[in-house]
Amino acid sequence: MDLPLLPTTVVGSWPVPEWLERIETDHLRRRVSGTQLAEVHDWAVTAAIKDQELAGLDIVSDGELRRDNDVDYLLARIPGIELAGPAKDFAYDYHGTRVRRSPSPPATDPGLGLDADLAFTRARTDRPIKFSFTGPFSLSRRVVDDVHADPADLVRAIAHVLAGVAATLRDAGADLLQIDEPFLAGHPEQVGLAVDAVNIVTRDVDVPWALHVCYGNRYARPLWEGHYDFLFPAVLDAHVDQLVLEFARKGDEDLPVIERSGWDRAIGLGVVDVKSPVVETPELVSTRIERALDLVPPERLMINPDCGLRHLPTAVAVAKLRAMVDGAAKVRARLIG
Repeated sequence: MDLPLLPTTVVGSWPVPEWLERIETDHLRRRVSGTQLAEVHDWAVTAAIKDQELAGLDIVSDGELRRDNDVDYLLARIPGIELAGPAKDFAYDYHGTRVRRSPSPPATDPGLGLDADLAFTRARTDRPIKFSFTGPFSLSRRVVDDVHADPADLVRAIAHVLAGVAATLRDAGADLLQIDEPFLAGHPEQVGLAVDAVNIVTRDVDVPWALHVCYGNRYARPLWEGHYDFLFPAVLDAHVDQLVLEFARKGDEDLPVIERSGWDRAIGLGVVDVKSPVVETPELVSTRIERALDLVPPERLMINPDCGLRHLPTAVAVAKLRAMVDGAAKVRARLIG
């Protein structure tokens, strides 16, 4: 990727307008056809890409706007896992899911349809694309497992499915792939298992990889609190090029933890709080970046929000991104003179 110093991007998800949520729910209740919903998704994703370009981002995403949530979109497509229990009331709720047989890669669609999502995005922008998907550990947390005696076996089985997804996305021309593990902070004792599963996904797929770990972002609220020291030393063995972490909401106190723990790869620096509707100023963003530069060299920093933008109003999200881009530009200008 041809990127400037301190490149800017998103974590993954884009704001979901109320009208899109209503249409998704109407589809769930069979009042809107699949064809109509697909057309609406095309419009929504195209608009999200253009909003990111207009905000000045160096790397854009599809906004994950075709996904009802971070879990069901993937689990519903994995052979061996089935939706269980009553239908959900709203599209962005979670389904109940249950393992009926050990998950395995589908023979006819190893990309689980994500390669088509990437191709649609690629046709609508000439900028590098970050493409993200939920990791095997977090996906396993939402499944009732009637098959595996050891829960770790389910995590690894899902990881092998996602390895096929990753290979398909590589072949489709992915610029940057990201694994999201939003549930890991709630199970810090499982970080070794999560890293092993991440490595199954990334091992044979030679593209730039990022790993995003946050403290939850369901309806713009954290699910857990804590510090990133739980990731170390296990995450040092992760076959990824970048850790994408939240710092705007939590503050900078975890930065020294990461620096002294021996992480020598890139950091996706969260400088915008997605759990607050208050729009940061470019000056605040640049201050947050400058503080990070005391510990991390600029060539190892990528600038992004803390987490996905799903739960913010679109206008607020765009304003935050513009402030982020302007703040990064201020620091970049100082660094390159």
